[in-house]
Amino acid sequence: MAVKMRLTRMGDKKSPFYRIVVIDSRKTRDGEYIDLIGTYAPVQQPAEIKINAEKAKDWLSKGVQPTDTVRSLLVSEGILQAKPVKKPSKKTLAKEAAAKAAAEKAAADAE
Repeated sequence: MAVKMRLTRMGDKKSPFYRIVVIDSRKTRDGEYIDLIGTYAPVQQPAEIKINAEKAKDWLSKGVQPTDTVRSLLVSEGILQAKPVKKPSKKTLAKEAAAKAAAEKAAADAE
């Protein structure tokens, strides 16, 4: 069973409120969840984030994968470390461009 940590929508029309839940990935967005980890209210100024750090760390240690949005919330609360974004170097980009050009030229010569 693939388990994810994701948001489930609550609240009225045009005033969303989200619960951060652990749920089977095959269930619907607002389906029955396994565990409630916290809440997220983006409409409030500033946005209100409440996460039970112990539960979140426990589920993450069991292999639960958070969605991108939940990952960013966990990072903002200091529960997860941000993944460093690697930018390709100019040398790598030049090699890729040269390889692509060579492949296109070979394809054109073959025709």
